[in-house]
Amino acid sequence: MSAMLIKGSEISKKIKEELKQEIVNLKENNNIIPGLATILVGEDEASKVYVGAKEKTCKELGIRSERIDISANTTEDDLLVLIEKLNKDPNIHGILVQLPLPKHINETKVLYAIDPKKDVDAFHPVNVGKLMLGVPDFLPCTPHGIQELLVRSGIETDGAEVVVVGRSNIVGKPIANMLIQRNRKGANATVTICHTGTKDIASHTRRADILIVAAGKPKTVTADMVKEGVVVIDVGVNRLETGLVGDVDFEPVKEKAKAITPVPGGVGPMTIAMLMVNTVHSAKMHAGIKVKL
Repeated sequence: MSAMLIKGSEISKKIKEELKQEIVNLKENNNIIPGLATILVGEDEASKVYVGAKEKTCKELGIRSERIDISANTTEDDLLVLIEKLNKDPNIHGILVQLPLPKHINETKVLYAIDPKKDVDAFHPVNVGKLMLGVPDFLPCTPHGIQELLVRSGIETDGAEVVVVGRSNIVGKPIANMLIQRNRKGANATVTICHTGTKDIASHTRRADILIVAAGKPKTVTADMVKEGVVVIDVGVNRLETGLVGDVDFEPVKEKAKAITPVPGGVGPMTIAMLMVNTVHSAKMHAGIKVKL
């Protein structure tokens, strides 16, 4: 058995094509151009790459992109003043502060300063709370990308046993929350979260119909830890001397899986696509246009 590859690189292209038309319609019918402001503090090379990719995607789709690069020596107060200015700018519908931040800046304080209605990363506690209640304005980008991969690949989640490896605020906790929602497409699953305190992780992963791995460690999940016919979503990206690898031991696991995401080209491209989705949704909401998530 050789698994079907769930290619986020291809699915994200379809989503972006759909967005292009939405953006054209917004401009023609409502005179609105969605706007995304990205703040980069310092010279972190990985952050520069991520911000550049977001900027490029905005340009491709017709989203107004405002990139603000500031010194690593910027004070926390100056950064908060900048965020407040963007909160009040009617041409900006999404604000993204690229992480990590320099150590002298309180990350939590900065993220909480973003207007929840412009928090297109969905990190603000207001948006986290709304997600838990099942009434989100925005869905967090990587978990939303995972859910779209499942839905658009025809993977049934209703009643499925889902195991999530990793409990981060960015992936593990929100995807678990999204998948247990009752009245949402690509949800209504039974979810188990495994983490560093879990005893005998393999006993849980072997039960999974759908296994989502965001452990942050290469090849955490091996072939003996999964059952035949599992669907595997590998969120991890780890740079080794041999190249990029995920958190799943890809080659042997794909021989047992029904479907699996590759690394690279799996979950990664979906994150930026869903950021663009959130920016367009925000523009609609600010214009009083109802958005269905």
